[in-house]
Order: sequence, then C-alpha cells, then structure tokens
Amino acid sequence: MKKIVTIITTLFLCTFLFAQTTWKADPMHSKLTFSTVHNGISDISGLFKIFDISAITTKTDFSDAVFELSTTVASINTEVEMRDKHLRSNEFFDVEKYPKMTFKSTSIQKTEKDKYKLTGQLTLHGITKPVVITMWYRGTIENPQSKAPTAGFKFSTVIKRSDFNIGPKFPAPMISDEVKIKADSEFIKQ
Repeated sequence: MKKIVTIITTLFLCTFLFAQTTWKADPMHSKLTFSTVHNGISDISGLFKIFDISAITTKTDFSDAVFELSTTVASINTEVEMRDKHLRSNEFFDVEKYPKMTFKSTSIQKTEKDKYKLTGQLTLHGITKPVVITMWYRGTIENPQSKAPTAGFKFSTVIKRSDFNIGPKFPAPMISDEVKIKADSEFIKQ
C-alpha cells in the first residue's frame, strides 16, 4: 500500500511540474511606461527601456500565474536627456545605489472575464511595498512569424512616489505624488 501511495504521489508531482509553463515578455512587442503630472497642469510620461517580465502558470487563462518583473532603472527615458540624468541622480532614483526595480506577484484574483487583480511586492529605491495591479489578459494566439504561442497582457497600477522616498524635495504641486504605471506586453511561451 505504501508503494502505491508513493507512486501516485510521484505521478501527481510529475504531472504538476510538467504542466507548468513559463512565458517571457517579447522585448520587441512590450513596453513599460509611467506618467506623472507636472506643475498640476501637464502629464509627463516616460518609459524604462530595459526590463524583463516572466510568468509561470499551469492554466491556459493564466488564472494561477505568478508574474515577475525586473527593470534596469538607469534605462529611464523621458525624451529629455537633462531630465533623465536628474531622475537617475540621488535626488530621485539614485541608480548607482539602487539599480533595479523588481516586482513579484503573491496572489492573483479573477475580477471579471479575462481581468484580474494581481497583488505582489514592488521593490524600488531600496523599499519594498505591497502593490495591486490590474491585469487584462487579451488572449493567446499562434504568432504568425515565429509559430510560437503568444499571449497578450495589459497591466496598470498607481503608486505613490513618497512611499518609495523618490524625489522627497519636490512637493506634489510640482510633481504629482501619484505615478501611473502601465505595461503592454506580448508573452512568448518558452
């Protein structure tokens, strides 16, 4: 009897492990952007040019997926080099001391068809805080060029820069405390 239980347990674990799939964001078809309000009158947006997002899931609708993000903060680009240098400085991101921004999901909850609430830990500027991200799973297709299964996602959230001690010398009327973050990504099955 003990041998049968061991065999069944081993088969179950093997099935579970082999059923897991890993997906990675295609850098050619993915973007990680942000925007803030400057002087209360205009949106200033930018992006991080170097980032990696992956997902591990056992379900085709990604309803049990674990997502991870890693971003090279020095790759920030607002299309104004002087501003980008200032954002990389110790007055804002201090990229020499804190070169990476990371996120790892800890739970996923379906809110409606193909829409999810993704909860996880965001580490930025040496501070880790819980963050909730709205995720829209846009479907999976066979990529016409690569023939690989490709899934589309849109992620969005709002964080407070004060929670991560970014730009504390710059009050909210000058640069909004709230920062909108959005990622549009095509993920390729590995």
